[in-house]
Amino acid sequence: MNASNPTAIDVTLGTRSYPVWIGRGLLGDAARWRARLRGRHVLVVSNTTVAPLYLERVAQGLEGLAWSSFLLDDGEAHKSFANVERVLEALAKLGATRDACVIALGGGVVGDLAGFSAACWMRGIDFIQMPTTLLAMVDSSVGGKTGVNLPAGKNLVGAFHQPRAVVADIDTLATLPDREYRAGLAEVVKGAAIGDEPFFAWLEAHADALAARDEAAVIEAIARKLRYKAGVVARDETEQGERALLNLGHTFGHALETAGRYTTLLHGEGVAVGMLLAARLSERLGMGAAADTARLQGLLERIGLPVAIPPGMDAGQLLALMRLDKKNTAGTLRLILWRGIGKAEIVAGVNENDVLAVLREAIA
Repeated sequence: MNASNPTAIDVTLGTRSYPVWIGRGLLGDAARWRARLRGRHVLVVSNTTVAPLYLERVAQGLEGLAWSSFLLDDGEAHKSFANVERVLEALAKLGATRDACVIALGGGVVGDLAGFSAACWMRGIDFIQMPTTLLAMVDSSVGGKTGVNLPAGKNLVGAFHQPRAVVADIDTLATLPDREYRAGLAEVVKGAAIGDEPFFAWLEAHADALAARDEAAVIEAIARKLRYKAGVVARDETEQGERALLNLGHTFGHALETAGRYTTLLHGEGVAVGMLLAARLSERLGMGAAADTARLQGLLERIGLPVAIPPGMDAGQLLALMRLDKKNTAGTLRLILWRGIGKAEIVAGVNENDVLAVLREAIA
């Protein structure tokens, strides 16, 4: 697999459709992605971990353009309004016009913050996603969700703003720490758990290859997850219905992340534990079978993901954080649960006592 022959997936959204390219050497394949730039101003948003490794490759493709870079410190805590303001000031300093482009070079934090900043500048300019983590490649880079965190909770502020292209260069995974890599696999498992039982079975069969970062298995897993997500996004771009299913495990997971002040669990780890809690709640409500919960837990454990609530967390506090979730309506909990692997559904009016019982049981 090389830059001349990447796997290509189209996200079909009429005039806002865009390609996703997955393969090796793509950051340096400027002829491909530079064609998606419409103007001469470019701001590359990255972080202090990723930029020293990959900014130079992107910079070579920007020759002849008016461009600059803006670097965040690494970590979820930096996905803040203060940094959005700094990105917008960097665009102002660059003299960015309405045909300017923001390039997000990094993981989900960089992609979310850069995309939200692009959505705000002059009421919306282009941006290109260049995800460098597995989590961003298989999830946050595709679908146009952008946003920032507040102390009250994750992603409470944001906008739907689709990228012009997604450039997933798997060479960048070589420098990804094991923990970050495994966190990305949680989002792959999530896609299969929601609506693709045959893919879940494929993941069970290839869990060892994925854990060992086998290139063919990794590309296949990314492509299968993104084809599934691209279909959902095309049918329900702004999450009025089906797209909410992509949040399986997220209401629990975001609460766990927030309770740990974004330092205890990585996002993918929160999703892994959250999916398992959602499966246990589904079991408690008579929807899902214990055998499916066991299969999910077994796959997560084989990949090396956490399956338990971190010590020191309080069930009452977690429930209070879950009440702030964006999917809730009219003061009632609206959760993504399942009737087994590949059969997720939106369940409104979930009884808080059942949620509390599942949380307490998990903590005990």
